[in-house]
Amino acid sequence: MKAVIITWEIIQRRTKLAKYTKRFKGDFNELVDWLHGDITSGSISVTYEDGSDVSFGDVKTAVRVYERYSAIGGNRVSMNVTVVGQGDDLYVCAITSGGSQAVFFKINTIGENSFLSLCENSVENYIFDKTSDG
Repeated sequence: MKAVIITWEIIQRRTKLAKYTKRFKGDFNELVDWLHGDITSGSISVTYEDGSDVSFGDVKTAVRVYERYSAIGGNRVSMNVTVVGQGDDLYVCAITSGGSQAVFFKINTIGENSFLSLCENSVENYIFDKTSDG
């Protein structure tokens, strides 16, 4: 029984999506534009697939879906980016998928993690830019 539990834990780790989340202060519309610019210019094969914006009272939400070709995996990788804002409180969640290989396990997730780093670096640069004294 212990071997089954250990094996299941390994499977769960290998099938985990590449995900980035962050809460911080900033301007909602400015961040959505900032992310879009960085992501679409971050790789020659990135395409903007579609998006949706909705507001409920003072809460704004933007969902964006991007794709790019992963040369290492020989396939397309998608990234969903969700931005939620209320006043200057912001939350970003980015999840990539589709870049792994194999049938039962996620093998070679380099493409997913590389694509995710475009969004992560963009958010961190936005925060640095808005909080630096320069």
